Amino acid sequence: MLLHIPGVLDADQVDHFRQRLQEANWSDGRITAGYQSAKAKHNLQLAETDPAARELGGIVLDALAKNPTFFAGALPLKIYPPLFNAYAGGQSFGYHVDNAVRYDRTVQPPRPVRTDLSATLFLCDPDAYDGGDLVIEDTYGTHSVKLPAGDLVLYPGTSLHQVQPVTRGTRLASFFWIQSMIREDARRRLLFELDVSIQQLTARIPDAPELIQLTGIYHNLLRQWTDV
Repeated sequence: MLLHIPGVLDADQVDHFRQRLQEANWSDGRITAGYQSAKAKHNLQLAETDPAARELGGIVLDALAKNPTFFAGALPLKIYPPLFNAYAGGQSFGYHVDNAVRYDRTVQPPRPVRTDLSATLFLCDPDAYDGGDLVIEDTYGTHSVKLPAGDLVLYPGTSLHQVQPVTRGTRLASFFWIQSMIREDARRRLLFELDVSIQQLTARIPDAPELIQLTGIYHNLLRQWTDV
């Protein structure tokens, strides 16, 4: 499931992020790439230990914790600390699949995070740069994603994807991975659609007797499928 989540960060937060990132010390983006990915990766990235990365990553995590759409779509168990990258001057990241497991080294011993879901949080508006589309291939076809600043796209970590060359301006983004309570994407999709339907019915007919049954079905499926 590919899910667009608008307004994860507000305009003031986005402005703060861009100011901090302009002052940051960028490194070669291949520092976190696997052997194969490093051949295709040409961008800049903040080190995981960089003070700006830690500060801004904390803000992202706080925003996600308050976002019901993110929770419904991801059903997160673990979130890898958000990272930050920049593309400019023709930089790109060719087609690749993310590593199946990442190790969160901000805790000791390092904590493994299975990358069920990948996330990109856009920090520049689409008209601020040319190119830089996130292109995702999944069972439903090829999707080109270029979202407003503050919006996030969530997609399966199994997806083949790339970032096209940025030919004008600079593309700033945060990216990270989520280990879900529900490993399988098809089951997450069903639970998300059921959750959304329950919310819509609640808004239209708060006292609908079907709500108790539907909510019970949701939680019983979650209980059957969850991995915690």
